[in-house]
Amino acid sequence: MTQQFKEQGGAATMDPSPLQRWLTSRLAMHMNSERRFEKRRADAERARQKSGRRHVVDYFHQTEDGYSYLAAQVLSQLAERYDIEIRCHLVRGPEGNNAPDAALLLKLSHYDASLIASEYGLDFPVDGDSPSRDNIKLACAISASVDSQEMLTVLPKVGEALWRNDTQALEALAGLHGVATDSEVEASLNAGTELRAQLKHYSGAMFYYEGEWYWGIDRLHYLEERLVSLGASRSPMEPLVAPCPDVSVEGVSDASGLTLEFFPSLRSPYTSIVFDETVALAERTNINFVMRPVLPMVMRGVPATREKGMYIFSDTAREARRRGVPYGNFHDPIGNPVRRCYAIYPWAVSQGRGTELLSSFLKHAFSMGVNTNNDRGLKRVVEAAGLDWGEAQTHLRDSEWEEILEDNRLSMYQGGLWGVPSYRLIDAAGNTHLEIWGQDRLWLVAREIRRLHEAV
Repeated sequence: MTQQFKEQGGAATMDPSPLQRWLTSRLAMHMNSERRFEKRRADAERARQKSGRRHVVDYFHQTEDGYSYLAAQVLSQLAERYDIEIRCHLVRGPEGNNAPDAALLLKLSHYDASLIASEYGLDFPVDGDSPSRDNIKLACAISASVDSQEMLTVLPKVGEALWRNDTQALEALAGLHGVATDSEVEASLNAGTELRAQLKHYSGAMFYYEGEWYWGIDRLHYLEERLVSLGASRSPMEPLVAPCPDVSVEGVSDASGLTLEFFPSLRSPYTSIVFDETVALAERTNINFVMRPVLPMVMRGVPATREKGMYIFSDTAREARRRGVPYGNFHDPIGNPVRRCYAIYPWAVSQGRGTELLSSFLKHAFSMGVNTNNDRGLKRVVEAAGLDWGEAQTHLRDSEWEEILEDNRLSMYQGGLWGVPSYRLIDAAGNTHLEIWGQDRLWLVAREIRRLHEAV
């Protein structure tokens, strides 16, 4: 085992006991089943009606976060379209183990927001500089000086000036709306951050409604669909304010001049629901597809809190239902199962079945409830991938995979990415056109493939 691999945390991961693995898996299944999901929503609506309260949406705004600026731009539209009360709160960014790469996350929010804004008809400066510290401080002070309802219109104006680094525009807004003192800003941030923690979340650009979280523009369609189903829409026949983009490569039959690198991991819920769709997109477009698997984040030394893990599993379940992808019959493959599958991966690649092996593992672990921590379970994975179990067993102690995965990890980090699944799109001249993280960015990958294909 290479020293480099040891240092980045892969080999040092402590495997859970069989009982721990089973208990955490059952808990995740129970908490995120469709039946329980629908029951939570129904119970929340009954409680709301019984109390006589309005539909109240809490929005948590992180001033220096690109995703928050996008979300702020639709606040007034939401308030006009739906019979809701929106309460705005200023918050700090995720802290501690909820954001081990906080600086990278902010940088990604700037880059990513600039790419997706046009799809939603929103504004975000392309190739602009990150806001200065002084302008961020002033933007916070302006935002904290107004009440929650005024924030609906003030936050997008402040955001526009901030993300263009327009100090004069910020000063003009300060003259119009006032500036909170440092202690008032701290009090406002403390109150919002504490409320978010009480409601069991950690991030900015978040909407909360009756027990459920919705992240930024990307998940807003779930909130809108829920409000429509409850009869809270003033224009139920109108398109949603922030509809979910379609994944479309229509018109692209041969993108062989392009290369798509795909960075999955075998313990990622998000990877599990988009893996086969990504492979199918690559096959449909005839793009040069490069599979670059990496270790799960917690196996490479990136910690995760319980609240973060619970949100990811619940959000993935919601995403899987929308996509019509089987998910939720889960048996946690962290640790030894992942290592053993990766050990036979290079051999599977040599047999022309590497992609099939990864796909089979994800299906068995995340939607078939198979315990991949024993030979019986791994045998099912291997044989379903069209491989010989007897021969696979001879490769279970191979170590070639360690260097492969470490190279992939370093390449991913060099692109400013650290989570999975991630994508990198490269043209025929070797120029990188897109480096992005998230299963909810496959539509963006598809859009860029179309754009580059049409430009040839």
